[in-house]
Amino acid sequence: MDTPTVDTSRLHASFTALGEDLATEIVGQSALIERLLIALLADGHLLVEGAPGLAKTTAIRVLASRLDADFARVQFTPDLLPADLTGTEVWRPQDGRFEFQPGPIFHPILLADEINRAPAKVQSALLEAMGERQVTVGRQTYPLPALFLVMATQNPIEQEGTFPLPEAQLDRFLMHVRIGYPQVEAETEILRLARERARQALQPAPREIQRMPLADVFAARTAVLDLHLAPSLERYLIELVLASRDASRYDAALGRRIAWGASPRGSIALERCARARAWLAGRDFVTPEDVRAVAPDVLRHRVLPSYEATAEGWDGDRLVGELLQRVPLP
Repeated sequence: MDTPTVDTSRLHASFTALGEDLATEIVGQSALIERLLIALLADGHLLVEGAPGLAKTTAIRVLASRLDADFARVQFTPDLLPADLTGTEVWRPQDGRFEFQPGPIFHPILLADEINRAPAKVQSALLEAMGERQVTVGRQTYPLPALFLVMATQNPIEQEGTFPLPEAQLDRFLMHVRIGYPQVEAETEILRLARERARQALQPAPREIQRMPLADVFAARTAVLDLHLAPSLERYLIELVLASRDASRYDAALGRRIAWGASPRGSIALERCARARAWLAGRDFVTPEDVRAVAPDVLRHRVLPSYEATAEGWDGDRLVGELLQRVPLP
C-alpha cells in the first residue's frame, strides 16, 4: 500500500500564516507564540508563567479559534474538585443506571488558568490525562481526543493561597515558558488593538476565520519527525541532559548545586522541540542553535537546585545557563 505524499511546503506555509495571524492578535509576545506552535508540533503541554495581563489566556484562546478544535478554560481555585475537571457519573433514574458526564478535560485544547491555586488532589487529576492521554473514573477508562494540548498558567507575583506543582506533574509539561512585559512599541500597538476591538464590540461585523484542519496538524508533526538530526548533534543533546544529572564532570561546584537532573523525558522533549523549531524556520535539518534556543524552556523545570544552591540564589534558569556554557558544542 502506497504511503500518501505529504505536501511539506503547503503545511509550512499554513503554519507560517498561523503564526503571523497570531502575531496580529497577540502583540509583544513573539516568544510565547513560537512556543505555542512548537508545543502544537511536538505534541506536548505548556506551562506559562507571567504577570497578569500579558495575554496568556488570549494566546491559547486565539490559537484554538484558528484550529478545527474545541476549547475549554478552567479557572483553578482552592475549592476546585477533581470531578470538576475530569467529569463525574450522574445517576439517571429513568434508566436506572449511572451515566458518565465528561468534564472540560475532554476538550482538545484546555486552558488550566492559575493552575497553582488548586490543591494536590486536583493536580493529580491532570497527571494521567497529560501522561497517558486518558481519564479513569471508577472502573472505566475514557480516551482523550487525538489532539490534546494543555496550556497551564501561573502567576509569579501572588504566592498566598497557592500550591507548588509536584515535580512529577512539572515533568509532564513539554516546556516551562516565562514571559515578561512588552516593549514601548509593542505596548503602543496593544493600545491601538484594544481600541479597535472596542469599536468592533460596539458595531459587530461578521468575520470569517480560516480554521486549520487537524489532519494538517498531524501531517506537520510527521514532517517534523522526518527532519535530519546529525548523530553528533543528537549526542550533544544527550550530553546536555546527562550533564544535568552529573554536572561534577564539568564543574564540581555546579554538581553540588544540582539536586536532581532531567529524566529521559527531558531528552525526548528537547529533541522534539528542537525539531519543531527547525521546521518552523523552514529548514529540513536541526542545528545546535535550535537545541540551545529551546533548552532553557525544556529544562528549567526539570533541573532542580539543591538546598544550598537555593540559599545562594540559584534557580533552574541559572543552572541550565551554566550547563549550556560548559557542555562543548558538536
